[in-house]
Amino acid sequence: MRFSEKNVLITGAAGGIGSTLVERFRAEGARVAVADRDVSGIDAEAHLPGDLLDPGYADGLAPAAREALGGLDILVNNAGVITRGPVTETSDADWSLSFGVNVEAPFRICRAAIPLMAEAGGGAIVNVSSCWGGKAPGPNHALYCTTKAAIASMTQCMGTDHAHQGIRVNAVCPNEVNTPMLRSGFAKRGFDPDTAVAALGSTVPLGRLAEPEDIRDVIMFLASEDARYMCGALVEVNGGKAVA
Repeated sequence: MRFSEKNVLITGAAGGIGSTLVERFRAEGARVAVADRDVSGIDAEAHLPGDLLDPGYADGLAPAAREALGGLDILVNNAGVITRGPVTETSDADWSLSFGVNVEAPFRICRAAIPLMAEAGGGAIVNVSSCWGGKAPGPNHALYCTTKAAIASMTQCMGTDHAHQGIRVNAVCPNEVNTPMLRSGFAKRGFDPDTAVAALGSTVPLGRLAEPEDIRDVIMFLASEDARYMCGALVEVNGGKAVA
């Protein structure tokens, strides 16, 4: 029960990693507010549906979570989108969507959450960056890598700037993860998802792709007191596979 009586806000709560986070945080004693476009069917203490591209929604999420839960101790900025292709194949709409969800929304949510956490004596924020961009550039993902580099840099800055307030800000940087988002991407490109996941997994030194639970457990470590001396860290979770 590492999170007994803790109040947690999770974005992207309906996704592959997000849904496992909600379940495990609650199993370990936390009260959880879930944010996503559709949060129906998710067991949680507070449901805060909306569109992260709406500045008003993003600005209001942290205060809404604190009001609904009675406090805000932990924030997990888990929501994200992937746009594939080089710059020459990137549209203005791709740019707006990727920066809106991957960078601007976490910025707005953190900006609102940090004063609330400071007022309460501290807290923990975990952002989801990526090995792609957050740690190294990768081919044919120019926009995705750019946004993940931005959230990684923002994490490092906030980790330094707000440590004195008892607020620890860190990021997890996964490589490929076997989520519905990854599988739908394969399907859209004409690949059989099961075959593609198996083939991609064979390129990982550990012999398989990460499952959502593999990333979830690192996020929860960073959110817990076990990571009490970590601030501004970018934790790579890649099964031994570098970005290539």
